[in-house]
Amino acid sequence: MRQARTYLDWNATAPLRHEARAAMVEALDVVGNPSSPHAEGRRARAIIEDAREQVAALVNARPAEVVFTSGGTEGNNAVLVAGWDKILLAGIEHHSVLAPARNSRAQLFDMPVDGDGVVQPDRLASALAPMSGGMSGGRALLTLQLANNETGVLQPVAEITRHAREHGLSVHTDAVQAAGRIGVDMAELGVDCLTLSAHKLGGPQGTGALVIRGDAALPPFICGGGQERRRRAGTENVAAIAGFGAAAEAARRHLGHIERVKRLQRQLEEQVRTITPEAVIIAEGAPRLPNTTSLALPGASAETLVIQFDLAGIAVSAGAACSSGKVGASHVLATMGLAPQLASAAIRISLGHDSTEHDTARFLEAWTHITAKRRARKVA
Repeated sequence: MRQARTYLDWNATAPLRHEARAAMVEALDVVGNPSSPHAEGRRARAIIEDAREQVAALVNARPAEVVFTSGGTEGNNAVLVAGWDKILLAGIEHHSVLAPARNSRAQLFDMPVDGDGVVQPDRLASALAPMSGGMSGGRALLTLQLANNETGVLQPVAEITRHAREHGLSVHTDAVQAAGRIGVDMAELGVDCLTLSAHKLGGPQGTGALVIRGDAALPPFICGGGQERRRRAGTENVAAIAGFGAAAEAARRHLGHIERVKRLQRQLEEQVRTITPEAVIIAEGAPRLPNTTSLALPGASAETLVIQFDLAGIAVSAGAACSSGKVGASHVLATMGLAPQLASAAIRISLGHDSTEHDTARFLEAWTHITAKRRARKVA
């Protein structure tokens, strides 16, 4: 009998939660346009507003601050192209932040990171001090992800935000990878805008949210209708939004699973070190998501490793999964200063709330087999 596959690529997309599927199926039977005033329209509108409350609760925001989007990429683009004069960002950001920033007319300022890919608040403060005069001369934005999609490294967003406020900057955080995996509190972070994506936490692909603090000055990013409080025109995707809301509520209820997933991560990493002492766990000493391990095997090819695991029935990835299936050099690892030979040998294992000891055991079994074959070829 063919063995079932093992899915260890939750950072690319999480399997659809059964709560989300049920909510979507129910919503698909609702006929009305949510902008229509009749009973059918009001029923569709109620589904959206219920979901808005569920998503807001996930990040401790007000429902009125949640604007539904097509996903994290749209949300990040909406913020980065909002007419800023200056943007401060780090090279470890997701491409959906870096690309619109580089294509904007804003003057870009680089935030340095340490060897673990973390922006250090004390270094930021010294970098901002001589810029304070220039920053006050126009609209300025600091954008900093909450968790890195490749390494799982967590950023001190709340502390960075306090420094940014002292210099008059608005602040945005891409919380796509963090939400549902750690507690996210928009009020504690102090940011103006926060990006979410449904499919990272067990909702459907193709929907997300941009959470905009009540007094944040962010212009509409799609015009032509009054939907989403006139910030994003167009008839809402009712079924997908329903699934997003249900997934957000389930993720919030199940945050207690974090410790179990963390134990699986810790056991996996300890066993990898035992099997292959030469392996490198990237940013091992930094605060990280409890589900993400970036693992490099010196001398190996990440692309080859991914294929070997796939043939063994296990899904892992090499870096981000947003490049149409291509495996290329990681800009995140390069920004961290990782040697190219090591960066090109890095794969990502990402767990989820449904991951089990059987899943990690299968990975370790395949890892043992793959690395043993590599050693045998070297001896031969």
